[in-house]
Amino acid sequence: MGLIDLIIVVVYLLAVVAVGCWSSLRKSSEESSAGAASEYFLAGGTLRWPIIGMALFATNISTVHVVGLAEAGFKSGLLMGNFELLAGFTLILLANFFAPLYIRSQVVTLPDFLEKRYSRPSRDVLAIVSVVSAVFVHIGFSLYTGAVVMNGIVGVDISLVWSVIAIALLTGLYTILGGLTAVVVTESLQTIVLLAGAIVISAVAWVKAGGWEGIHAHVPATHLSLIRAADDPDGLPWYSLALGYPVIGIWYWCTDQTIVQRVLGAKDENHARVGALFAGFIKILPLFIFVVPGIACYSLVQQGIIPAEKLSHTEQTYAVLVQELLPVGVRGLMGAALLAAVMSTVSGALNSIGTLVSYDMLKRWRPETSDRALVSVGRWSSFIALLMAIAWSLTLSPSGIFQSINAMITYVAPPITCVFLFGVFWRRASAPAAFATLTLGSLVGVMLFMLEKFKVAWWVDLLKAQHIDFLLIGVLLFVLCTAIMVTVSLARPHVHTTDSERLVWRTPWEPLEFRGWPGIMNYKWLTALLAAVLAAVYTLLA
Repeated sequence: MGLIDLIIVVVYLLAVVAVGCWSSLRKSSEESSAGAASEYFLAGGTLRWPIIGMALFATNISTVHVVGLAEAGFKSGLLMGNFELLAGFTLILLANFFAPLYIRSQVVTLPDFLEKRYSRPSRDVLAIVSVVSAVFVHIGFSLYTGAVVMNGIVGVDISLVWSVIAIALLTGLYTILGGLTAVVVTESLQTIVLLAGAIVISAVAWVKAGGWEGIHAHVPATHLSLIRAADDPDGLPWYSLALGYPVIGIWYWCTDQTIVQRVLGAKDENHARVGALFAGFIKILPLFIFVVPGIACYSLVQQGIIPAEKLSHTEQTYAVLVQELLPVGVRGLMGAALLAAVMSTVSGALNSIGTLVSYDMLKRWRPETSDRALVSVGRWSSFIALLMAIAWSLTLSPSGIFQSINAMITYVAPPITCVFLFGVFWRRASAPAAFATLTLGSLVGVMLFMLEKFKVAWWVDLLKAQHIDFLLIGVLLFVLCTAIMVTVSLARPHVHTTDSERLVWRTPWEPLEFRGWPGIMNYKWLTALLAAVLAAVYTLLA
């Protein structure tokens, strides 16, 4: 990377930190909100749908996606693009069934929602699991991939430790100072930068590869299909996606504090619903701007345009495309785009951790805690979480980045997905059942994760013999959690309070009775349009 590119990256870094700090100072200077915890953690409930949609997308799209999807495109074609498209369907669920209850209940955190629907013990368990997942899933993987790719693009052999620390501290600076307002303002800016950079590299790679004809001629036919058969060598058949993705997708998009916090800060129910649907439309783009460039890179290698030795480490697929195809100046833009991706996810997760620790742990045990103390504790907890994530990120390996993070989610998601689904749609779901499901399901998930992490021979052999991939593990865990939930609920029925009665839909159609905005911005029309677009993409690329 040349001097001009480095200047662009440095200027971008300074601009993002400056904007984040400015937004926090501007908010804190307003008389009506000075020092208020609601301003720090939920932006005072002022977020509108475009900001919500872009912030959801920016928090989700970290370097794990940019790097991991490009690597997945190079190795297995369109297959991993399913995770991006199917997210649209779970965002439809968020917009129509989950977000309305969150907004109406006026909760600050999702563990707070569980307390109102079930009990305090359920809230405590979810708060702990949410903090752990934010540290190890959202922040840890993002820091690692951000450091790996930045080293690849800059072209200098910088220590991984120092790269991780630099990215972490720069992001932590404005996030810990500014709270959710600083996060969503910078996320909106970074979404634009990220999309612009990704579109540039996609267009250049497409043209260099010879368009559809060039790619089709040099890429295996199965790589150009989203849906795979049971004997597909990449090991992720259609039924695994159909059964397994909803388990991890509902957890991630509908019940994970790091993601849903943007919706909790919505101005009203309309903005919450439409913001989630807007994110669903944007989520279609990664298939074409992250996965397809990886496929184009494979074609370019086969054509000899990019030397094969450049891809000895496939996690550098995106970095190689930037180095080989882009001119001076544009490389700097792409470096800024990749920084945008990692900083967005890290900042969102840090703010969520601060919210969870302050509201679901400190205020839970000390209700009289002042707003000033809540904000202070939130900042310190975010800083400590950042240090833990740095340590975790340095233990990760580069093999199959995108699949690795989804595999880890598989062990976390099932009990939480189960408890929220039954809580929202089944009136008889009880507090003892929710606590038992969260506790036992999480313990089983941790044990299975450890077996996978340390490659215990008998466990690995069992999965291979039975052809069980990571998504099917999630399905089996969800079945176990469902059995616990139903059995305990029937044995120990729930005693509803006034609050909990309002947090269960009487029928699946009740949430659709909300009229919404008139015209094209009505959530019902947008839901139908998003579903139709997703169906059309699957029809074309099946």
